[in-house]
Amino acid sequence: MTATTDHIVPATAPHPGPTFAEIALSDAVRDALYEKLAALPDPNVDIDRSTARLLQIFATLPTDLLQQVMDFGRHVDTPGVALVSNLPVDAVLPGTPSDGGPSTEKTSFVAEGVLLGLSGLLGEPMGVLTEKAGRLVHDVVPVPGGSKTQTNQGSEVFLNFHSDIMHDLIGRYDVANPDFLVLSCLRADHDGIAGTFYADARDISAALPASVLETLRSPLFRLNAPGSYVRDVADGQEVLSDPVAMISGHTSYPEIAISANGVHPLTSGAREALDILQEVCGEVAHSVRLRPGQALLINNRKGVHARSTFTARYDGQDRWLQRTYVRRSLWNVRYRVTDENRRVHY
Repeated sequence: MTATTDHIVPATAPHPGPTFAEIALSDAVRDALYEKLAALPDPNVDIDRSTARLLQIFATLPTDLLQQVMDFGRHVDTPGVALVSNLPVDAVLPGTPSDGGPSTEKTSFVAEGVLLGLSGLLGEPMGVLTEKAGRLVHDVVPVPGGSKTQTNQGSEVFLNFHSDIMHDLIGRYDVANPDFLVLSCLRADHDGIAGTFYADARDISAALPASVLETLRSPLFRLNAPGSYVRDVADGQEVLSDPVAMISGHTSYPEIAISANGVHPLTSGAREALDILQEVCGEVAHSVRLRPGQALLINNRKGVHARSTFTARYDGQDRWLQRTYVRRSLWNVRYRVTDENRRVHY
């Protein structure tokens, strides 16, 4: 099985429209894309030139396929998650890195080209100093010291439904966060059971009791800063956001923000609502078991995502994903830009 999807909405709830999409390349398109990507150097050496070249390459995709990807990123009523399949892969793949950083043995960059090419159809790749040291391409692998953490290094615990958020001195952690994530699979886990889940705020809202939804739309919660920020900057201390709502925005097109590192409800009713929210996320979530040659396009505002447990062996053959953070535009986070790199932010 290359992918499975689960979508459960109570029969009495209004259906919000499709929240999951599948996009597949033909073999001919895949092979033509591989030929162009295999000739490219490491895109991180000159990222702006690389993204320009990748835009040229991906613009040669069949128009219908190209529009599917672009529409995913530009319209409010499109699905919040899309599985893209039959993508080209590197002919030779080295061992999975074990420290959470990039492989020093990788000599071809087809995977990076796929990741950044898809990202460029959605917006602009961005880096954050407290996430993977500001790199634009994130290697998501199990790390021995982080196996039980609520981070991308984990494997032994269920990574709860969350958004990828950013600590921000303005007190709002849902402002400078990425609009999209792209997750591309280089290697599956040994047993092929690791699942990535996505729960769309439209499905969630339709499944929630009205009173619970009202509570979740109230500023009764404080988000904890990401684990990477707490570990690397805050010396392990909690850093909380201002009081915010979990769900916000237009009732037909809601936005949701949940921090993986913890949410602090401010009332007993908010605590109960938060527990119900996590339960409902599991009930309505789409589930995908990623395989090499597949990528997930994830809207980081329309929904929240999670990851199942899996067994890591730390033998060079563990699960290996690559990820990008993508903003539709970098302009609105210009106050966070670093002097050293205009794509990397505090």
